[in-house]
Amino acid sequence: MNTTSTARLIAGLALLIAVSGCARGLGGGDYSRRDARQAYRVQYGAVVATRPVKIEGEYTNLGTLGGGTVGYSLGRVIGDGDGSRVAGAVGGVAGAVAGREVEKVATTEAGLEITLDMDRGDTLVIVQSSDVGFRAGERVRVLFGGRNEARVLKVL
Repeated sequence: MNTTSTARLIAGLALLIAVSGCARGLGGGDYSRRDARQAYRVQYGAVVATRPVKIEGEYTNLGTLGGGTVGYSLGRVIGDGDGSRVAGAVGGVAGAVAGREVEKVATTEAGLEITLDMDRGDTLVIVQSSDVGFRAGERVRVLFGGRNEARVLKVL
């Protein structure tokens, strides 16, 4: 493996590792930059029940491109001339498919389905990351955002 191939391989692997850190948090206390300085409506209620759920991971171009780069680099190491180019192309496609799946697995997380009786009389179910646990009867506040988003937080 020559220096250029090694550098490509290292860059591709670093890109794939970075994918796992790019997922947006889905917990009650996780805010993106666009969530900052936004007004939220606050309502209060009580937890009726919770149930563990799985929040599916997501696909973005990052996993596909990172996997394709790694696969291409590994494929190009095989053979010389045209054989190397063909192996690079096949490796790139296989790597892209694998990178996409790696990203989905890396961004999948444990979640919590929270059923709430709101003080205003209605019942809500909100799914969020299980970073904070809740128990039946616990008082909570629910923040409603402008993009039809809601989050459950413990009453301070």
